[in-house]
This record gives sequence, structure tokens and C-alpha cells, in this order.
Amino acid sequence: MTETLLEVRNLKKYYPIQKGLLGRTQGYVKAVDDISFSIKKGETFGLVGESGCGKSTTGRSLLRLIEPSSGQILFEGEDITKLSQAEMRKRRKEMQIVFQDPYSSLDPKHTVQRILEEPLIVHGVKSSAERQKTIAQLIDVVGLTKAHLSRYPHQFSGGQRQRIGIARALALKPKLIVADEPVSALDVSIQSQVINLLKDLQREFGLTYIFIAHDLSVVKHISDRVAVMYLGRIVEIATKDKLYAEPQHPYTQALLSAVPEPDPEAKRERILLKGEVPSPANAPIGCAFHTRCPAAMDICKTERPVLKETSDGHLNACHLYS
Repeated sequence: MTETLLEVRNLKKYYPIQKGLLGRTQGYVKAVDDISFSIKKGETFGLVGESGCGKSTTGRSLLRLIEPSSGQILFEGEDITKLSQAEMRKRRKEMQIVFQDPYSSLDPKHTVQRILEEPLIVHGVKSSAERQKTIAQLIDVVGLTKAHLSRYPHQFSGGQRQRIGIARALALKPKLIVADEPVSALDVSIQSQVINLLKDLQREFGLTYIFIAHDLSVVKHISDRVAVMYLGRIVEIATKDKLYAEPQHPYTQALLSAVPEPDPEAKRERILLKGEVPSPANAPIGCAFHTRCPAAMDICKTERPVLKETSDGHLNACHLYS
């Protein structure tokens, strides 16, 4: 993991708030608010935070399934925000996504055979024999059988559907896969099977993952580095060992204090945050977390902290470390 595959610079995604008969823009919902990070080849980069913090919007913006408002997305050194739709379609062979809900991400009118064959047809694999060979390999590698190819999505369990979604993402041999909460809709026992499958596929095919989730225990199990998001901003990035052992940002500390401890004898002080998460349409000035932070200072109310390195490979956006 030495070569950078993806670099994100000052990415923003704002949605205009339009009111009145003329639909004039009165403000913006800042779903993703000026975030930057990089990912190495072969790495699993975890992205965590509360619901509504902008995780999924970030993931979809990176593939331009949602068009970013501004910023740069460098994939293998090329800024894909400047590509035309036709050029971006070619690039998507190398950048795929596994969606959160396996019940809605598969077309109910298509068989598994058709679902897996469609991306091959769209991207120009014209030989029927080659498509059938690829489909047979895909269905096998995700733990299903050829007998499943003639069935429809409603005939499968949630875990099996997600395996089909993973197989579809692998069809074009991508380098990067955005996994958008791929196990959150599954039972706990099935979650572990899918996570282990993703890790096996990463070793076999040399994949790079952006793993989006709100379950910190799942993220710890699969990730190499973890970024914590709050209200559209990244507040901390570190290796999983550093982040879970020595969280620096008060928000990260609060999140980790809420993770259930399997040892009934272990004691952990729970950090309870006061107040509600502010609206991304009216984010606080300065540090977005200061309205709920137990360590907030005067400077937090006026000056936005910059994400910077506080120790080896550990980045933090907090005035406590400035």
C-alpha cells in the first residue's frame, strides 16, 4: 500500500434550498462540506459517522453518481470531475459500488443471469461465450451456484442478494469499490459472512475499498484506516489501531464510548452528548461540533478547525490540538 489510487481535494456537495413562486435559492444544504483525503492501492478506507453526516453522499460523489458542487477527485492521478459523461462511463469500469439495500438495488424483473450480464453488455463485452464464462466465475467466487442464475431476486435471502450485488460490482474487474453500508440491512450472523467474503475478494483480486458504515465494530474489523465524519466534514483520520486505542476528537471519543463492550466485567465511561445534531442547512459557525462538544472553547464558536496531522499518520480537526 504505497501508491495512491484515489485523492480527494476540497470536495463539496451543496443542495440549493429554493423557495417562493420564482424558486429563488435561499440557502444550501451542505451535505459534504470541503473534505479531503487519499486512499492507497489495496487499502480499505472506513468512513463512519451518524446518519445524515454525508457518508453516502461522499461515496456516490466519488463515482459521480451524484455530481459534486466543487473540488477535485483524482483517480490514478486523473481528475474525473472534468471528464465528460462518455469518458466517465469508461472510467466506471474501474470504479464500482455495492449499495446498502440488497432488496432495492437489484431489478426484480431480471434473473441473476441478466443482472450479472448487463454491465458486461453495457461496457462492450460482445462475445456471448466470454460473458457466460465471466458470469460462471462471478457466481462461484461469491459463494453461489449456477443453479441460482435462473432465479429472480425475490427468491433469495438478504445475504444472498448482497452476494449478487457484490458479484455485479466485480463483473468489470474494478480497482476501487465503494461499499455503501453493505451489511447494515443484514442479520448479525450474515454480516460476518459478507464481511469475510469482502476481505477474501480483496486479497484475491487486489481490490481497494471505501467502506461506509455507522457500525464502529464492523469498521474496525475490515478497515486499515478510518475517517470520522460529522455534519458533512471529516473530523479525524487515523489507522484503525490508533483511532480505537487513542481517539483524539471529542466526537470520536463519544462515538467509541457508545460501542457495546462484550466483556460484562469491563467498565467504560459513557460520554453523553447534549442537544441535537444541527441541520446541514444551517450549520454552526466555526467548529460544527461545538454546540454539543463537552470541551468547547470560545475559539470553537468562531473559527473552523483545519484537519491536520497531530501525530504520525493521525489527522485531527480540533482546536484542542492546535
